[in-house]
Amino acid sequence: MRKHWLLFSQTVTIALALLFIIHTLKPELLPNAARTGVVTLYENSPLASDDKSPAMGLSAAAQKAMPAVVNIFTSTTIKNPVNPFMDDPRFKFFFGDQFDNEPQTSSSLGSGVIVSPDGYILTNQHVVEAADQIEVALSDGRKAKAHVIGSDPETDLAVIKIELPGNNLPAITFGHPEKARVGDMVLAIGNPFGVGETVTMGIVSALKRDHLGINTFENFIQTDAAINPGNSGGALVDSNGNLIGINSAIYSPNGGSLGIGFAISAATAKKTMEQIILHGSVTRGWIGAGVQELTPELAESFKLGNSKGVLVTELVRRSPADQAGIRTGDILISIDNTAIDNWSAMLETVSNLPPGKVVPIKLMRNGDEISLQVKIGKRPKPVAQ
Repeated sequence: MRKHWLLFSQTVTIALALLFIIHTLKPELLPNAARTGVVTLYENSPLASDDKSPAMGLSAAAQKAMPAVVNIFTSTTIKNPVNPFMDDPRFKFFFGDQFDNEPQTSSSLGSGVIVSPDGYILTNQHVVEAADQIEVALSDGRKAKAHVIGSDPETDLAVIKIELPGNNLPAITFGHPEKARVGDMVLAIGNPFGVGETVTMGIVSALKRDHLGINTFENFIQTDAAINPGNSGGALVDSNGNLIGINSAIYSPNGGSLGIGFAISAATAKKTMEQIILHGSVTRGWIGAGVQELTPELAESFKLGNSKGVLVTELVRRSPADQAGIRTGDILISIDNTAIDNWSAMLETVSNLPPGKVVPIKLMRNGDEISLQVKIGKRPKPVAQ
């Protein structure tokens, strides 16, 4: 009996050791490598993403990630305005049918990243915005019609879905953008100018870029890997082929790559994607206060020892901030026990709070520190431009 028990214990120990090694080094081999509770995702183990882990060759990284990057083709029907003279015979005699009301079709292209084996694809919102038809082409030549699950204009992210026999698509493995460093090698994968799937190489030029005026919520990875029209929605991967960003925008006066590209952090993309898949949209907290950065000159005028905090410049009537007793001219210094150093910190802190939650707020008013309680509201949907 003791011999059987010893044999059983050794078998279990070996099996657990093998499972740990596979989970650490090859998580994509597991059938449910990283289950988020919303959709099955592949996620690289943090243990395999530390600073000491060797990077695989760039060709191996590209081959690992390329099957998960797709080309997206969209078409939109544009109706011409009705000409009031179209029924006039004399008008038709002189101008013929050149002003008829036949609808025109506009086509565009972009890229996307397969994030789950059952067909969820992450892309930019501007790639699929207002599209009447969406077709996805996989790297193996298969094509499928897609439908939009939901989008978030404030991060410029959208989730679409395709259905293919077997539902066992090549999904990307999520990396850890928080571990990325300036100077790290990266690859940008997409469909520039519609020429087909293309890989370009570069480095991480900067991290946590914001205040660019591209999106409301910005957390960009800047790279000099060539990103051109058609790359939008494609993958930015690390030297191990793991997703760290969604290529989104470039700085260019002529539309071509100048070596300044921006990718939405995969951490932001993943959090947004999960809400879209679960709810069809993204819900964020809101208090209804307009603020501005507290410059050293303003801090001196308010007789403050430092310039940390934000100055309340406007309030939405009957908003949570208004009802909590916040006034214009107040200086917010913390929300929900989180220090507020600037405008972006306030926006991120408030947006991450669930609507309905009551949280403490600290502010400065006339040199005195005041504590209030505010009930977080739901952030209104952005007005379509």
